[in-house]
Amino acid sequence: MIEIEREGEVAIIKLNRSVTNPLNLKFLWQISKKLGELKSDTSVRSIVLSSSNNKFFSIGFDIPELYELERTEMKDFYTTFNRLSIELYTFPKPTVAAITGHAIAGGCILTLCCDFRIISEGKKLMGLNEIKLGLPVPYPADCILRDLVDTTTARDIMEEGEFYLPEKSLEMGIVDQVVPLEEVIPKSVEKAKKMGEMPDDAFKIIKENRVENVYARILQNLATKEQYFFNCWYSEDAQKLLKEAINKF
Repeated sequence: MIEIEREGEVAIIKLNRSVTNPLNLKFLWQISKKLGELKSDTSVRSIVLSSSNNKFFSIGFDIPELYELERTEMKDFYTTFNRLSIELYTFPKPTVAAITGHAIAGGCILTLCCDFRIISEGKKLMGLNEIKLGLPVPYPADCILRDLVDTTTARDIMEEGEFYLPEKSLEMGIVDQVVPLEEVIPKSVEKAKKMGEMPDDAFKIIKENRVENVYARILQNLATKEQYFFNCWYSEDAQKLLKEAINKF
């Protein structure tokens, strides 16, 4: 499910679980394991997170699989996803999301957890549509987005649940650059390489200073907010909307 390529001191992680890269527990474990390995690998100074195809970065949660899970299994998946989001957000090395395809819901969240986001021009959609499934945006992503963009933009993204084309994503501030498809990976590697050349200790401290308030807020409220999510997931409204979404998945 994971492909790793190297460009000098830059490690490129490519998601490779079918074309849509739907997120299930096993997939999350593999991503987390690879991040752990790269974190301790002194020959890697920065990472690029991308997809093995140009159609989807990730469609987000594997709803057909998750819908059938028992409550304890669903809780395991959801808490693992939140831990992965936090792990990526606080990763001590520079991270760049190279978005070659649609980044939807949970897929969009993984890109928001990176330091920089470069997306392909064309019809490559990003957005958080959780509300349209009767669900809140996962709390770590909610906090990260509110810190990344202005209050009004964060409100619109999460409360309207729309998908946005690259130019709109750039205007809103959820991506940093829009480039032709063939330049997404090279530009992302170039950015990761440039940031990876910065002195390690200085970068780690500057990044820690940037993320520490958001990180502290997430940890303070996470358990309560996760329970809110579970309550919504098993509500009558959400179960109906999730069932409808499975038919379109």
